[in-house]
Amino acid sequence: MTNRCTTAQSTEVVRRWAPPAIATLAATAALTALTAAPPADAAPRQVRPEHTTEGAAPRVPGEPIMAIVSIKSQKVTIYDADGWVLRAPVSSGTKGRETPAGVFSVVEKDKDHRSSLYDDAWMPHMLRITWNGIALHGGPLPGYAASHGCVRMPFGFAEKLFDKVRIGTRVIISPSDAEPVEFSHPALFTPNSQAIAAAPARAETLAREADDAAKLAQQTKNAAALAVKEAAPLTAALRKLELAKTRADAALAVAEKALAAAKTDQAKARGEDQKQKAAAKVEELQTQLDAAKANAKSKLDAAAAAQDAAKAAETKKADAAKAASDAKLALEPVSVFISRATQKLYVRRNTHKPAPDGGGEVFDATIEVPVTIRNPDKPIGTHVFTAMARTSGGLRWTAVTIDSGDVAKAALDRITLPQDVLDRIAPTALPRSSLIISDEPPHRETNYRTEFVIALNDQPQGGIITRARSPDTRVGFSDGWGFDNTPGRGRQYYDPRQDNRNYYQRPQRWW
Repeated sequence: MTNRCTTAQSTEVVRRWAPPAIATLAATAALTALTAAPPADAAPRQVRPEHTTEGAAPRVPGEPIMAIVSIKSQKVTIYDADGWVLRAPVSSGTKGRETPAGVFSVVEKDKDHRSSLYDDAWMPHMLRITWNGIALHGGPLPGYAASHGCVRMPFGFAEKLFDKVRIGTRVIISPSDAEPVEFSHPALFTPNSQAIAAAPARAETLAREADDAAKLAQQTKNAAALAVKEAAPLTAALRKLELAKTRADAALAVAEKALAAAKTDQAKARGEDQKQKAAAKVEELQTQLDAAKANAKSKLDAAAAAQDAAKAAETKKADAAKAASDAKLALEPVSVFISRATQKLYVRRNTHKPAPDGGGEVFDATIEVPVTIRNPDKPIGTHVFTAMARTSGGLRWTAVTIDSGDVAKAALDRITLPQDVLDRIAPTALPRSSLIISDEPPHRETNYRTEFVIALNDQPQGGIITRARSPDTRVGFSDGWGFDNTPGRGRQYYDPRQDNRNYYQRPQRWW
């Protein structure tokens, strides 16, 4: 391509300045050079990917379900239930800080995000997909990969997309061009219309029962505390009497030993007197102890019963809370990940509860079970199956494949899904639910504030490797600028135990 442009420019120069005959000869020579067959050992000419222009489908768009970023074509395409709705060019990561290819989801949105370092570098309309700093956001597009691991989108496009995207929206980053294709398979979740219809009322009922159980648990806890408080003086008195009785028993034992050791009549008389006094004291204290126990028995039994009732109520509260939580989760799309690397099945659902450390939302991850994969040593590929919409028979699915291995159908054919898991999630499966199959394990960025983070190990991961691993506390987002152990904007920190700052050198500003 470069040689062709250079030759064409040379021809134009000759045509402009040379006499007509010379110009004709030059043009003929140039044409011959262009049409001549290349040498047999010539390297294949690199084809520049077709330039992507920003565009929208000629229809009313629905809510975005997934975004697919093509690193090869430097473009992002947004899909709703009926197909693509928006597309735009992007700028992904440069060599050494490549944007990781894999499967992600939006975990945080920030309209006016700024880096915690380096002059608050502006990353508007940020859609975060990992907590260590990979995101989609508005930025300059030079026409080639130029970021430090993020996916830059046109400023206006990012703004338009921001309000349409929800937390949990699927983001697929593919090494090459990929798109969802219609797909069906008996292993995919088949919801039950009656279960779906009954789910909201069931969730509401169980939520009320959980509230009632929590109130009852608090009441029984208070009653137990009061009973224990009322019994406390009696308990203290009993302990005092028991201690006195123990001491009297010891004194009696000493008197009996002294009496047995006495040699004279006077010593024996003195020993006998001490023994009788000690025995009388023991008898007196035993009588007092028996009476105190009899008087305290009813209150002590009541306190013990109240404590047992409080424990039972607390157990019932926990069971009711879990049932209510499961019922509420049934109203949310479910994401299932099957890893050939770990031979496990993982389930994630968004609870919509804010994370306790102030970053993002908490995802439920209570289901993690072994799974059977036929021919476990054979690559299976990376496939994302997504429920796009309801149909009369259940759900309409698409499949996206982004890594080599089996085709999508063959991959599903090799999986045996645990029936008990299917029984829990399939009856109320909703649009936006997904099933992911991959040779990869869950990436270390997968945690309680993410759905699944799956990075392809046969592709460069520079942009995710050159950042410190996400700690339990919120980390600063920097699009490659690095991290620091001082508080930044929004009190964002990184964990000094993950100190990898040897990797971080201040790059040239691209703004």
